[in-house]
Amino acid sequence: MERLGDALLLLVLLTDLALLVTDRLSGSIRLVALQGVLLGLAPLTLAHGASLHLAAIVAGTIAIKAVVLPRILLWAIREAEVRHERQPSIGHLPSLLLGLAVTGIAFLVAARLPALPGNSLPLLIPVALSTLMIGFLLLTSRRKALSQVLGYLVLENGIYLFGLTLADRLPLLVEMGVLLDVFVGALIMGLVVFQIQRELETLDSRELSQLTD
Repeated sequence: MERLGDALLLLVLLTDLALLVTDRLSGSIRLVALQGVLLGLAPLTLAHGASLHLAAIVAGTIAIKAVVLPRILLWAIREAEVRHERQPSIGHLPSLLLGLAVTGIAFLVAARLPALPGNSLPLLIPVALSTLMIGFLLLTSRRKALSQVLGYLVLENGIYLFGLTLADRLPLLVEMGVLLDVFVGALIMGLVVFQIQRELETLDSRELSQLTD
């Protein structure tokens, strides 16, 4: 199971890096959906046995992160009639290089952290750190509001991976509550994105400076 867990985490890291060089929004949404599936399966590699708690977390994570949220975002890009992230603040190649740099930093930082009890996956902490920082990079370097929503979701995925280190100690209601918060946040952002497009006829977040009372 450890090898399977490490393989899933490496795939998560690859989706992080792929998001940095993908300018088609529908492709980015599908990458985030794939990442949601991988995150949903990750708890299976940490569990010591089957349980209702585990099944609920896996099913809830995949349903929200891989099905519901991507559908909301795909609806948003259809309604807003926007397909690509054009002229990001940081180009795709520099973004990839920065992503590789922060990944290296994440692995160096994780190597200096004390081992967490119950964590059988050595890649869990470095990939969680990498995902969090790459999400922040997407959030700050993209100009389209939808791309920034995707950055927020990737950042939250990094936090979710950190939470897996405490999976045996967090009650089910708390975990499902976190997923619900993410769902509500993404739903609100999808509606806000649609409203921005309707009012400004663009999703370039720099144009928000035009809004007045």
